[in-house]
Amino acid sequence: MVVRPFKALRPTKEMISKIAAKPYDVVTEEQAREVAKNNPYTFYKVSRPEINFDHPVDTHDPKVLEAGRKHLEWLIENGYMFVEDKPCIYIYQQHWRDHIQTGFFATFSVDEYIDNKIKKHELTRKDKEDERALHVRVVKAHTGPVFLMYKSKPEIDNLIFRHATGTPEYDFTDETGVRHIVWVLKDEEEIKKIVDAFKSVDAFYIADGHHRAAAAVRAAIDFRNENPNYTGEEEFNFFLAALFPHNQLRILDYNRVVKDLNGMSEDEFLKKVSEKFEVTPVEGVYKPEKKHTIGMYLSGKWYRLEPKIGTYDENDVIASLDVSILQNNLLAPILGIENPRTDKRIDFVGGILGIEELIRLVDSGAFKVAFAMYPTSIDDLLRVSDEGKIMPPKSTWFEPKLKSGIVVHLI
Repeated sequence: MVVRPFKALRPTKEMISKIAAKPYDVVTEEQAREVAKNNPYTFYKVSRPEINFDHPVDTHDPKVLEAGRKHLEWLIENGYMFVEDKPCIYIYQQHWRDHIQTGFFATFSVDEYIDNKIKKHELTRKDKEDERALHVRVVKAHTGPVFLMYKSKPEIDNLIFRHATGTPEYDFTDETGVRHIVWVLKDEEEIKKIVDAFKSVDAFYIADGHHRAAAAVRAAIDFRNENPNYTGEEEFNFFLAALFPHNQLRILDYNRVVKDLNGMSEDEFLKKVSEKFEVTPVEGVYKPEKKHTIGMYLSGKWYRLEPKIGTYDENDVIASLDVSILQNNLLAPILGIENPRTDKRIDFVGGILGIEELIRLVDSGAFKVAFAMYPTSIDDLLRVSDEGKIMPPKSTWFEPKLKSGIVVHLI
């Protein structure tokens, strides 16, 4: 697999905490605007360029995207960001609560994505691809890193980990309590060891950022069509990502809340559920403690749901996922939610918000019932990707998220 060092556009040490921002797709326009009110340097002005306007705009409008490019130019012209003097790899470590994960920023091959050597597990939406591909083309940069992983090998991992020592280039804690540490690896011999080591790796896997990856590839194809004599070494043939060993990463639960019981009384609903699940009332708050246990919160009470024998095929990697078991045995047949991607009666709550958010949503009356899920495992995700299958919607919530604006890949 190809790992390619690059000359990053990056903030000065003094500006890193002001510029770095969450990925564009995990904040709303309103949230990004609120940050920008007190922080004119925020990278949201690049990644969410609509906030540069004080009126509603079309995010596909090149004039809007041009505002993002101009803000990036402003950051450079005023010395808040600069371009590295030589190709580097950027060792990236995140500390969140009791968890530490160490990987690195580099650029990765568009062709390996096209050839499915960079494996996916999610469907992407054309409209979101269109918007981000146009963003790449107008801003002439990959502004948000894709989140990649590889199957851990100690001999490769150690080539990375040994550089996560000494005085870092950046060390800051963001508004969510995540500490971000970056070391700049400039030594050509050490970079070559890492690059050469990954040549023996068979595949990379997208953990998060499927639309960013797809958009980078779409933009690259456009650039190739405009430059038929391209050599393959141009910057547009590579996209920005952070790569981690799979055993460093953490997936949180991705929970469900539903607005009604599909016309049933609570007794009727519980009776239906008990046909497919062992339903056990639980004292206090219940958070699933293992695979194939689901928490259900209804009218102030918690229940543990365990699927009965015959409700799923353990040999089918998709059907045996807890999110599939819930969908196929309860959400669709009992609550009538056939397509969770589009049904307005269901919503999804990332585990970062905690079980308390499920209780709040149901107790508020906005939703009738909540389902607390046990997190999908990294091993299940890898198996799905290796089999060329697609995860059900809202199956994984990776935390901590990568920051945008720490390094930018110019095209």
